[in-house]
Amino acid sequence: MKNIGLNELRKLFLDFFESKEHLVQPSYPLVPQKDKSLLLINAGMAPLKPYFAGKEEPPKNRMATCQKCIRTGDIENVGKTARHATFFEMLGNFSFGDYFKEESLKWGWEFVTEYLQMPIDKLWATVYENDDEAFEIWEKQIGIPKEQIVRLGKEDNFWEIGIGPCGPCSELYFDRGEKFGCNDPNCKPGCECDRYVEFWNHVFTQFDKDEEGTYNPLPNPNIDTGMGLERVACIMQNVDSIFEIDTMKHILNKVCLHTNTKYNENKISDVSIRIITDHIRSIVFLISDGVLPSNEGRGYVLRRLIRRAARHGILLGKSDSFLNDVVEAVIATYGETYTELVEKQDYITKVIKVEEERFQETIHAGLEILNNFVKELELNNEKLLKGEHAFKLYDTYGFPLDLTKEILEEKNLDVDEVGFNDEMNKQRERARKARTGNNTAGWEEDVYTTLDKKITTSFVGYNDIKNKTKINAIVVDNEVVSQLNKDQKGTVILESSAFYGESGGQVGDTGLIYNQTFRGSVIDTKKGPNNQTHHVVVGEEGTIQVGDEIYTEVNELNRNNTSKNHTATHLLHKILKEVIGDHVQQAGSLVTPDRLRFDFTHFESLTPEQLNTIEHKINEKILQASKVQTFETSPEDAKQLGAEALFGEKYGDIVRVVKVGDESIELCGGTHVENSSEIGLFILINESGVASGVRRIEAITGLESYKYVKKQQDTINKVTEALKTTPTNMLSRLDALLLDIKEKEKEIEKLKSQISLGSVDDLINKAEKINGVSTIVTKVSDQNMNDLRKLGDTLKDKLQSGVILLSSTIDGKVNFVSIVTKDITQKGLNAGKIVKEAATITGGGGGGRPDMAQAGGKNPEKIDEALEKVKQILIESLK
Repeated sequence: MKNIGLNELRKLFLDFFESKEHLVQPSYPLVPQKDKSLLLINAGMAPLKPYFAGKEEPPKNRMATCQKCIRTGDIENVGKTARHATFFEMLGNFSFGDYFKEESLKWGWEFVTEYLQMPIDKLWATVYENDDEAFEIWEKQIGIPKEQIVRLGKEDNFWEIGIGPCGPCSELYFDRGEKFGCNDPNCKPGCECDRYVEFWNHVFTQFDKDEEGTYNPLPNPNIDTGMGLERVACIMQNVDSIFEIDTMKHILNKVCLHTNTKYNENKISDVSIRIITDHIRSIVFLISDGVLPSNEGRGYVLRRLIRRAARHGILLGKSDSFLNDVVEAVIATYGETYTELVEKQDYITKVIKVEEERFQETIHAGLEILNNFVKELELNNEKLLKGEHAFKLYDTYGFPLDLTKEILEEKNLDVDEVGFNDEMNKQRERARKARTGNNTAGWEEDVYTTLDKKITTSFVGYNDIKNKTKINAIVVDNEVVSQLNKDQKGTVILESSAFYGESGGQVGDTGLIYNQTFRGSVIDTKKGPNNQTHHVVVGEEGTIQVGDEIYTEVNELNRNNTSKNHTATHLLHKILKEVIGDHVQQAGSLVTPDRLRFDFTHFESLTPEQLNTIEHKINEKILQASKVQTFETSPEDAKQLGAEALFGEKYGDIVRVVKVGDESIELCGGTHVENSSEIGLFILINESGVASGVRRIEAITGLESYKYVKKQQDTINKVTEALKTTPTNMLSRLDALLLDIKEKEKEIEKLKSQISLGSVDDLINKAEKINGVSTIVTKVSDQNMNDLRKLGDTLKDKLQSGVILLSSTIDGKVNFVSIVTKDITQKGLNAGKIVKEAATITGGGGGGRPDMAQAGGKNPEKIDEALEKVKQILIESLK
C-alpha cells in the first residue's frame, strides 16, 4: 500500500471520476447558497440537494467534488480523540438518475484497490440488511468473500432525514489489525472497537418517503457517496490520528513553534495543541468564504472557534495573540487547491488578529467581573457561583467554564454547573428557533419542482424593457394552474422576459403585463430554479392562460433609478478600497429605486473626514462621465482583468463583467447605466455598524438626491427665519444663542445650589433619632437623580453618621437615593436593600452598594407608603 499525501489523494480521486465522465466541480462555499435549513455546509452532498430533490437541473448527471465541510456538534471531543475535527474535506461522486449501485460499487472498488492499492484482504463491506442487490454485487461481481460482507440494520446502513429522498447504503471498511480490536472472535464492522475503520459510504437514494411513512420507489434513483479525505489519509499514511497526517502535522508543528511547546510530551498540553491545529483550519476557511465573527449564526461559530483556540493558547502560556501567525501554515498546506486562501491571506490574517486581540481584552475584563462575583459571594457567606453568572462570563466575555471553575477552586468556591448548562441550552434553543427551517427543509417539495425542467426564461432585459413573449406556466396559491383571472395574485413564468429577477442585492423589476383580453401589474420579480424568472402578477382586467401570447413592459423610471444606484455601489466599493484599504470586501448590498445600501468588511467606524473623502471622490468619478461597459468572458479572463468577485459566490463557465471607465471592474449580473454621469449626485446618508467587523453605508443618487438637497435647503431657510438671520450668518447667530443659554444655565445652577444649601439645614434640623442613629427619610421637590445624589452627599457630610433616604418626582417618575454611613453598615444596614424596598412599593426597582444606592419607581402616589415602610424597617433593624 502506497504512502500517499492528502493533496495527492484529493487529486487522484477527482481525476479518477473525471475519467469516468463525471463533471468535477470545485468545492462549494461553506456558507449555503440556496439552503436556509443549514447554518454551514456539513456534508459533500449538502450543496447538491436541489439536484437530488429535483428542484434544479444539474449541470451534468454525473458529478464529483471534494467539499469543504464544518461540523461543530462534537466540538467538545475535538483534540481529545484521534478522529474528531470541526473542519474536514468530503470526497464524493454523485449520480442524478444516471448510473446506480453496480457502477458505484465497482468504481469504488477499482479506486481503492488499483489506484490506492489497498490490500484486498484488509477491505470489508457492509450493506443494509434487506439489500440483496448490493450484497450480490459485492460477492458475485466484485468478488469479495461473503464472510467479509456484513449486513447491518437501519440505524447503520439506511440514510434518511424525515420525509423525502432516502435509501439503503453500503460502506467500505479497512481492517487495521487485531491490535486495535476487542479480542472478540466475532469482531467485524459494526463493532464499537477501533479495529475496523469506515471510510467510504455509498448511499443509494432509491425511495421517496411520504408523510405516511411509505417508501415509494423513485423513477430515477440517485447515487451519493462520501469519503472523508482526512480519514482515508490516515489509512494510506498508516497513522492512528488525523493529527499525524502530512497536512495536519505541518500545521501542528507551527502551533508548537509559536506556543513554544513540544508535542507528545504532556497529555494535557497535547489536547490544547490539537484543538488549535484543528480550529485554525476551520477559522481560515470560514473567513475565506465570507464569514465574520459575531454573536449569532455562523458568525458565532467562527467567534467561538477563534476564542476557543486563543484560550488554549493561553493554557499553553501564550499571553498575546498568535493565531494570525499560524495562518501561513494553513495556506501553505491548502493554498494550491483553494487559491482563494492565497488571495485573501492578508484579509484572513487581519480578521483573526482583530478578533483575538478583542478576546485578550475581554478575558481581562471577564477576570474583573469574576472578582466582583467572588467578593459578593464572600460578603454573603456563599460558596456557589450562580449558573447565570458563569454563563454571562462565557457568553459576553468568552470566558470558558473550566477557567471560571479553576479560579473559584483557588478560593474554595464552586460554580452551579447545572444552572450554567440550563442557560447554555436556552441559548441553543434560541439559536435553533432563529433558523428558518431544519435539516429537512431542503428536501421539502416545491410546486416549481413539478414543472417540466424544459420550462425556462431567457432574459432580454439588458437591452429592452418591453417584449412580446409566451406564457409557459402559471402558479396560484402554490398550485400549478392553467389561467390567472382578474383580482387574482399568482406567479407567471414567461418564455422570455425583460424583467430583472431579484438577485445580487438588486430588487426585482415591476411593471405591466397585458394583451387584448388581459391587463395585470407585475408587483415583483424573482429568480426561480432552472433559469426560470417568476413574475408576481396581480390581475386587473380579464384572464390569461398558459400558451397565450403576452406583452410586457418594465417600469422604466424604477429600472433607471435602480440602475443608477447599482452602478453607484460599484464606484462605492472601489473608492472604499482606495480610502480605507484593500481589506474591504463586500458583505452584502441592497439596490432599490430609492436608495442603495452597501455592507463591507471593516473593523471600526469611519471618521467624518473619511466619509467626506468617499463622497467627494465618488462624485468626481460620476462627473468624469465614464462609459459603463458590460461583456461576458471566462472567470479566468475576468480574474486576469482584475475583476472583483463576491466572497463565497460560485460562478459558472461564463461570467458577466461590468466596467465603469478605468475605475471599477466587477463580476455582476445586474442592470446598470450606460454612462456614470447618469447617476447624478451621490449623497452619503448614513454609516453604521451591523455586525462585528461589518460596516454599512446608505446613500442616494439621481432624483432622490435632488429631493434630499431641496429638503435640506427648506430646513435651512426655516431655521434662519426662526433665528432672524441669513444662511451666511446662521452659525455665528447660533453660537451666540448657545453661549447665552450656557450663561443662563450657570445662573440657574447657582440659584439651585443656594436653595439646596438652605434646604440642607432644614433637613438636618428635621432628622429623627432611632435608637441613637440619625435618620432622614423624606421627600424633596423637583430633584433629578443627579441633584438627589449631590444633596444626599451633602447631608452625609453634615450628619457624619446616620441613614438617609431621599425621594423626588420628576415628570411623573419617582427617584430614590439611599445613603448609609460606613459605621452603620457595620451594624447590618444595607443601602441597596433599603432603596429596593422603597422602589418595589412604587412599582420600580434598583440597587447598589451597601453604603450608597439608587432606584426608580412608576407610582408617585405611593411615595408616602414607601417612606413609611422604610421607617419601620429602620426601627426594627436598629433595635
